[in-house]
Amino acid sequence: MFGRLYGVLLPFFASFLLAWLLDPLVTFVQQKCKVKFRTLSVAITLVVFVGLLVLGFYLLVPAIGREVKSAAVAVERYFENFDPDRYFSAETQQKIQEAMNGLNLESLLSYPEVRDGIKNFLPQLGTWITGGLSWLSELLVIFIGLLYLIFLLIAFPSIRANWRNYVPKKHLRQVSTIVHELNVNMNAYFRGQALVALCVGILFAIGFAIIGMPMGFVMGLIVGVLNLVPYMQALGIPPCIILCLVQSAQTGQPVWLTLLLMTIVFIVVQTFQDMFLTPKIMGKVTGLGPAAILLSLSIWGALMGVIGMIIALPLTSLGISCYKHYVLHEPFPSENR
Repeated sequence: MFGRLYGVLLPFFASFLLAWLLDPLVTFVQQKCKVKFRTLSVAITLVVFVGLLVLGFYLLVPAIGREVKSAAVAVERYFENFDPDRYFSAETQQKIQEAMNGLNLESLLSYPEVRDGIKNFLPQLGTWITGGLSWLSELLVIFIGLLYLIFLLIAFPSIRANWRNYVPKKHLRQVSTIVHELNVNMNAYFRGQALVALCVGILFAIGFAIIGMPMGFVMGLIVGVLNLVPYMQALGIPPCIILCLVQSAQTGQPVWLTLLLMTIVFIVVQTFQDMFLTPKIMGKVTGLGPAAILLSLSIWGALMGVIGMIIALPLTSLGISCYKHYVLHEPFPSENR
């Protein structure tokens, strides 16, 4: 049932997680600004939150546009001044020219493999074109998630006050302890992971700027944002490779050298993160080592997708705490305080 309803439940879980993170800010606005109505404080919080995002894009987009424009000019000049003698010997160039001159489209189409490939490709082309319309459904999902977020933020005080009414009294103490422990773990985890992502983003921005990568500072910050989900910064490797090719076109450096410098930046930052940042910050928060963290991300990611990877470490910490309490009969950490 969860598998069938995953597409429906995912916007709700994502909105609930975001509402849980924004609820302290809504409460702060309501109390400090003396806003009488919860709905108005929710509106103010969302306007400020969206405004900060828009301001960030407004500040970054012009810089990104300038970098992209300069990169496009550099690539154009690179191909205008392309010298095949730098990359191909005279014999290789002659063979390529002979192959191009001898290319016969009619004879090429006579091969059964080519005809079968074209027959298989044409239906896929229609599928890709119609698949482009899926952005409408994605916008609908985002809109539904926004509605969930607004309704949950408005109802959060009631949820906090009344959830205990739905728990049997004989289990209320245990459930309350577990919920409290989960709340503590989630708060500590997101604070710690945000600090790790900030440090990693700054380090990548500095490293990319040192090697002269186009859009290096912006790309470093993007990789830092991806690191809000641990090890998700690997998604930044393909665009970094493209930027290295652009850098090679701009400066005339060998492609292998720019890729080597990019690889060194990734290795140095990742090593520093795994050897120092994660153990010092996240290790204290979750009590897990790097291997346990990676295993936790793999298991919860396989079970719940992206949402599972986001909440993997606090859930794993909670699971270990419950195991120690109910199997090893050790007290919860909150009971020690």
